[in-house]
Amino acid sequence: MNLLFFLTPKQDVLYICEDFTLRQTLEKWSNQHYATIPVLKRNGEYVGTITEGDILWGMKTLHGLDLEASEDVPIASFPRRRDYKAVTVTTDMRTLVAAAVDQNFVPVVDDRNVFIGIVPRTAIIKYMLRRMDASSETTQISTRAIRSRLAQNDA
Repeated sequence: MNLLFFLTPKQDVLYICEDFTLRQTLEKWSNQHYATIPVLKRNGEYVGTITEGDILWGMKTLHGLDLEASEDVPIASFPRRRDYKAVTVTTDMRTLVAAAVDQNFVPVVDDRNVFIGIVPRTAIIKYMLRRMDASSETTQISTRAIRSRLAQNDA
């Protein structure tokens, strides 16, 4: 299965640029319900991810809680606890699923590391459930066929 089938394109993803200020980041992130979002360079290259916790701890430990100064605070100055592992468009399903185990979404980049979108973990789970259901139906059909054949042989 091609991972592009699951892709949420960049245009539909909330992300920030690494040169955003804290204020720009907070304004863009406001009214959104994401705990983690991608961080990109201006040229679209994937840098990593930032969490709400990264911002809160950065405000407390690095910059205090002065929101007026947030216009001058570059978001790149905030340490990020961990970055989500990105995959390329040619990544196989096993690797995609493995990455999604520990991440809410899997960032997808092209061969130049330019961000093109995300694959949400929910899309992968739904796909796996459909495959399990299809496999279950096939197993049930096969079991019925075997029972039918056994019944014919007993007769």
